[in-house]
Amino acid sequence: MFACSRCNVCALVPSMVTHDDAYMEFLDMYDNGHITKVEDLKSLMQQERLLRPYSEIDAMILHNNASENEMLKTVLYSQKNYVVDYRVIQEPEPEPGGVLTDLPIDEAIITALGERQIKKLYRFQEESIKKILQGKDVVIVAPTASGKTEAFCLPIVQKIAEEGQYQFAPLPSSSSPSSSRIKRPGRVFAIFVYPTKALARDQLPKIKHFAEPLGLHVNIFDGDTSKEEREYILSVCVPEIVVTNFDVLHYHLLNRTNFSRLIRTAKFLVIDEAHIYTGVFGANVHYIIKRLERLSTNKKMQIIAASATLPNAGEFCMSLFGRKMDVVYGKGRRGKINFVILFPSLHSHRTLMLDLVKHTISRNHKTIAFNKSHLSSELLAFYLSKQGIRIRVHRAGLLPSERRIVEHSFRNGSLLAISATPTLELGIDIGDIDAIVSDIVPINRLTQRLGRAARSGQEGYAFLALGNDPISQYYKAHPDDYLADQELAYTDPANPFVLEYQVLAMACDRPISVAESSPIIEDAIQKLVSNGLLQLQNGKFIPDFKKSMEILKDFSIRGIGSSIDIILDGKLIGERSLPQALEELHDNAVYFLSGRRYQVKKLHFDCRNKERHELHQQHQQQHHHQQQQEQKSSITSLASAYAELMRLPRDYPYYTRAVVNEWPSILETYEQKRVFGLQVAYCSLKIQKKVIGYSNIEIGQEVTKGTKVMLENPIEFEFITKGLVFRAPRPLDTLKLVMDDEQYIEMSGYHASEHVTIEGSSMITGGASQDLGGISLGSSGLIFIYDGSIGGNGASRALYDKFDKALGRTLRILTECSCKSESGCPRCTYSYRCGNNNEYLHKVAAAEVLTRIVEGQKTEIIGDDVPTDRPLV
Repeated sequence: MFACSRCNVCALVPSMVTHDDAYMEFLDMYDNGHITKVEDLKSLMQQERLLRPYSEIDAMILHNNASENEMLKTVLYSQKNYVVDYRVIQEPEPEPGGVLTDLPIDEAIITALGERQIKKLYRFQEESIKKILQGKDVVIVAPTASGKTEAFCLPIVQKIAEEGQYQFAPLPSSSSPSSSRIKRPGRVFAIFVYPTKALARDQLPKIKHFAEPLGLHVNIFDGDTSKEEREYILSVCVPEIVVTNFDVLHYHLLNRTNFSRLIRTAKFLVIDEAHIYTGVFGANVHYIIKRLERLSTNKKMQIIAASATLPNAGEFCMSLFGRKMDVVYGKGRRGKINFVILFPSLHSHRTLMLDLVKHTISRNHKTIAFNKSHLSSELLAFYLSKQGIRIRVHRAGLLPSERRIVEHSFRNGSLLAISATPTLELGIDIGDIDAIVSDIVPINRLTQRLGRAARSGQEGYAFLALGNDPISQYYKAHPDDYLADQELAYTDPANPFVLEYQVLAMACDRPISVAESSPIIEDAIQKLVSNGLLQLQNGKFIPDFKKSMEILKDFSIRGIGSSIDIILDGKLIGERSLPQALEELHDNAVYFLSGRRYQVKKLHFDCRNKERHELHQQHQQQHHHQQQQEQKSSITSLASAYAELMRLPRDYPYYTRAVVNEWPSILETYEQKRVFGLQVAYCSLKIQKKVIGYSNIEIGQEVTKGTKVMLENPIEFEFITKGLVFRAPRPLDTLKLVMDDEQYIEMSGYHASEHVTIEGSSMITGGASQDLGGISLGSSGLIFIYDGSIGGNGASRALYDKFDKALGRTLRILTECSCKSESGCPRCTYSYRCGNNNEYLHKVAAAEVLTRIVEGQKTEIIGDDVPTDRPLV
């Protein structure tokens, strides 16, 4: 936007790469008389839909009875953003169930409900209770704070009381270890699993409230349980209900501890916040449950899961648990919420987020700002702190003690604002929340975030801040599509790395008999035998415990491989998982932690991944040519790695983004299909990454292209994952019109097509784009889109399944963006994750490529230029 009040002229210019290009366009418009008067600028912006006309905003406010709400009016009338939508969300009460006394539950449970002012359950709670009492596997999907805990806890304590081997006696007033040292009989009947220790401790009082009136003991057993408490649980008073997490279950099973023997009697397994167990984490959880069932003294454990957001609950739980689940859906209860969708027309997405947080906390509204990444959460806190606003960061990678301090400060009211990643989507109690500010997430994830606001019946606020990116630009024009795009949870238990680690852990739990060796685990067993980790004795595969434990001690069920420790002044202050860590913690990288910036003084990284993946590659080939090659294991331990940080001055002007070279190789093709005319293959891939340098991005400018600095010692890393590959058609019409180098045009068109396909497909695949990487191979037309996690996480599979819909939306994003720049702009072709600094992009060529795809032009992947360790059939 250009305006001169002295000359009384103004004009709107399409987005350009630089301000100079835009200014030249403005001068050209001036010379040709294509300008207007300054006083007509607002009308021009409304005409171009950069701003919503006052009349339309007036109608929104009137329709929602918000004329007295000064904060809301300030936001809607700011004339900085396009108001996409404003509505009041005030859901009706959930459908009530029957009278409590009609349910087949103990009178003591009814009394405990009455103590919490619960005189009647909701219909979904009643349905859940009945199904669980009937012995069915159930997944409960209902909003945050809707009563899911009561729905699964009540029937379980009822069944434990009925099935107990002795008469339960009322508990003493305190059930702490010090209150009683009388040894009592007992066994574990139920395991309640939560994704975090903080959430488990948050839910413990509620579980105890319903269990203790029936004489049942409930205890937490996790990494924070003291030695005295563990002794009490294991030797003095065995709890009927154990509250824990999957990390603890994994550790104790493979180490054959007393705790692992204790939990083998469990008849019920409860998994709360089930939507957390996606990707690699979910694949590990799948096998941990199988290992637990394998050791169980019961024929079959009853599984009950709960989540606030699982639109594909039945399909996902079938993959996660390996069994069919009955799905029960419920609605929640909350106060009135003012919901606003804003598009940042006249400033950046981050400035919009900053403004919204300042508006809410200036009126003493307790606010959580949700961000999509670690860096975004840190930058938001950084900018607000510079403006004198007290805000803290809550995200993974911070020490648990740091997160607990933030939670406590917010709960007691001494802190009004938190900049968070999805870590605070979980149901942990952090007190009343008045306002949610969120970047773009699928509608069901946003609904879960909204569930954190107005839980005490007060009026709440929820602001969805669209960004300067392709999918936000699309939703600005098609808001109804946003409300229809649901996040689908995904995981991939077939991940070969997870399978091999978990089979080794299974053997450590208890030797695997030959009779147990199913086709699913047979290949993994044979690799482990070849590597000397298992040996066959008397019909059983027995582990070499010393070698196995050395390998498994570095294995994280929440990822694959090691993390890089973050060290400041000789102390551990955080960690970051591979492979993402290498792009954020290379030498001289600027790293954000708790709202402060640090520089990496030195990255100490010694990874034997080359050996690991050569071995895995041999395994892939051997899978088809067992007589020709010796079988090898993909398991190799990683050496320790850490990054030393040093403090930066608060006025340091930059942060950094890595410059990365990547090269893919196809190891094995799992599946192929035609999408429009494209041959698309879903494959096992080897990805070779090299961090060769970094760009300095100026603080406050948010420029996409920064000054490059090359590393003296580039970092090389390679890993096996899964992904899809296709060959895009040539942009022939563009090549005829452009006199520049043809190879450059093709390469840039394919690179831009890869960017917008990933970014534009985000909500179709349920936000999976953040878990994806992409590579376009020069002018070959070959485009690879792969899972960003070692071994695969299921994200590329979600895209493969809906690839036709994703390509159609990708084309609309390109053609509807009004920018005139050759390379496009952040709202169409740019990607904030681009390892090439968003260089070599061509919007027109990309638009032609996508048009030819949608119109059905046929292409084949097969060719001499396909990087593969095996021929693609």
